[in-house]
Amino acid sequence: MDEITIFGLPIPNAGPVFLAALAVHVIAGLACVICGAVAALSRKGGTRHLRFGRIYIWGLAIVFTTMTILAAIRWRENAHLVAIGSLAFTAGLVGYLNRRRRPYLHITGMGLSYVALLTGFYVDNGPHLPLWNRLPAWSYWVLPSLIGLPLIARAIKRALPAKRATP
Repeated sequence: MDEITIFGLPIPNAGPVFLAALAVHVIAGLACVICGAVAALSRKGGTRHLRFGRIYIWGLAIVFTTMTILAAIRWRENAHLVAIGSLAFTAGLVGYLNRRRRPYLHITGMGLSYVALLTGFYVDNGPHLPLWNRLPAWSYWVLPSLIGLPLIARAIKRALPAKRATP
């Protein structure tokens, strides 16, 4: 199968359905990265947090759907991305569904979905990105978690109710 190069990234020329799904996938993925960061950095419960969080979860649903199409067309090359994408979407749904009742599950689910989203991106594209292409392959799998998990733990700690001092 031949490849085309777009912005320095090799893209498999797997037909028009693949390329159309990939275009939607990339746009939805970029929306997720931006909206997830905005929601995470916004005041919790505020209008901005809610708006960008909703866009993130809907974008994640689109990323998951298009990832499924891309993987069906090129299963051998993309099966590992299905596992990452399934984890991202499942964690995102758990986080979204627990946004009111269990804030710790909300933080954990949404945070893990964002980490998995970035992991999938770097595993698939890291070897072709400037600077990232100098890193060993294992780092694409590990670095998003090394950065994201402490941030998730910090957010959970901040969300814990303050302990009252006893007299």
